[in-house]
Amino acid sequence: MKIGYARTSTLDQTAGLDAQRRDLEAAGCEKLFEEQVSSVDKAKRVKLGDALEFCREGDALVVTKLDRLARSTQHLLSIVEGLEAKGVSLEILEMGIDTRNATGKLMLTMLGGIAEFERRIMLERQREGIAKAKAEGKYKGRQPTARAKAEEMHRLSGEGRTRREIAETLGVSERSVYRVLSNS
Repeated sequence: MKIGYARTSTLDQTAGLDAQRRDLEAAGCEKLFEEQVSSVDKAKRVKLGDALEFCREGDALVVTKLDRLARSTQHLLSIVEGLEAKGVSLEILEMGIDTRNATGKLMLTMLGGIAEFERRIMLERQREGIAKAKAEGKYKGRQPTARAKAEEMHRLSGEGRTRREIAETLGVSERSVYRVLSNS
């Protein structure tokens, strides 16, 4: 059985999730696991864990791209090792990689290392750009959206609204509402 795993980093990337779903179904995946969460936050990637748990001997876990599965070579190899222990292969559609053969395993390891290298370089450049912008007084960082609405949160709370209602009304997370109301 082919089991598909699709992931986007944010909730507003619905087109990306739709495209992955389409490609996984076209590849013959009978069961799909989908989530919208950053790969950096591995602890919250519940659906990936569910997909890995669901796989049985002879199955194939299928992803559209390598970066949908893992951000580091170490994490990737850990996933592959766990799959191999269960007798499950990994297919990456975009790269034409299938770990059922030695060439596929070799290519996956090499490309995983290259992907991690690229990501580290991109993050390094980003940090350098931010440092330069800060030095020039052009970078102020992300504006705190929830704190700017603290007065409104307190007013709504005083009216008896729940944290969830306040969050939905003001377009912020429920956790942000909790944080603002608790720190006052």
